[in-house]
Order: sequence, then C-alpha cells, then structure tokens
Amino acid sequence: MARTRSSYGAARWQDHGVPLFVISGVPAAGKTTVALLLAGRLDRAVCVSGDAIRAMVVTGRADMRPGAGEAELRQLLLRYQGALAVAAVYLDAGFDVVVEDVIIGPVLREFLALVPVAELHLVFLDPDPTAVADRDRGRGKTGYGGHWDVGQLHDVLRLETPRRGLWLDSTGLSAEQAVDAILGDLSASMVRLTRPSSPPAP
Repeated sequence: MARTRSSYGAARWQDHGVPLFVISGVPAAGKTTVALLLAGRLDRAVCVSGDAIRAMVVTGRADMRPGAGEAELRQLLLRYQGALAVAAVYLDAGFDVVVEDVIIGPVLREFLALVPVAELHLVFLDPDPTAVADRDRGRGKTGYGGHWDVGQLHDVLRLETPRRGLWLDSTGLSAEQAVDAILGDLSASMVRLTRPSSPPAP
C-alpha cells in the first residue's frame, strides 16, 4: 500500500488500498499539472498521459471533433485502452498510477468498462469556462483550435458526463491546492465498479 511522501507539507493521509487515480476534465483544465503533482505525493507512482498515447499514432490518426463518427470514437477508445494497459503493467509491479486524459460525455461508461481494477479514484477538474480559456491562452499549445470551443466541451462535461467520483471546482485553486483537496478526502473520489459475474462452470 502506498503512502504520501513525508517531504511534502500537506497533511499525511492513511495507507490506501486503491492505487489507481484517474484525472479528467476539458482541455486546459489543469489535468497534467495536477496529475504530475499528485503522483509526486506518492512513494512509488507513475503518471500516464493520454496525450502521450495519442502522439504514438504517427499516421492515420482520427481525432475527436464535433459530429465525430465510428473511426474517431474507435481511436479514442484505443487511446484509453493504451493508457490503461500501461497503467496495468505498473499496478501489477506495485506502483500507484495516475492516468490523465479528457474523459467526458457518455464515453465515460466505456472508459470505466476498460479499467483493469475493481476500484479507482476518479476526479473531474471543473474550473469555470473563463478560467479554462485564460489557461489555454497561456499555454504553448491549444486544446481547442478549429474544432471545439471551450463552451462546447464545458457543456459536454457538465450536461452529458455521468456524475461519478469527485467533481472539483478548481477555478480559484492552485494545482497544489487541488491535489490537497483530492488527498484530503479520498472517499469522495472513490468509484467501485460492478463487474458482470462469470457464468458457472459446466
């Protein structure tokens, strides 16, 4: 079981038996920064970025966009499968794992069906759209471009995403404060998955 690193100033939290954290939210919500800081609070932890998995596709990539079809959805689910496959390797080796990606809308159900463990900590970073737009302008890349705008994806998050796990309004929080909030109440982000039972052996 993992512990937070004693070198950090935040309050210590007890040993936990659920080593998988998933950080979601719209682009520029602060997922990568929070995920890396969260992993840094753990003794042995790995951060798996959905963007890194996406970048492995050199040719033939089909990114999600408004009105996306089967090809785009299939590649999105492949990205989730790839991230969770990497997570499973490190979980099996005794590491805690923090996966971060844009996992919003009805596709959350498909993502959760792919999770290789029965329990996880699921966190949605949910700053207001103005804060997201400001952060996106301050980055070296944009998560929006010509396909999406902040309001569209914010609506997908707020109106179409099943309410599971911890929804954290991080508008006025630093990344360190967001991590403190996550670790300060692990029960709030806990999601227990129901797996179909295996049929009895003949």
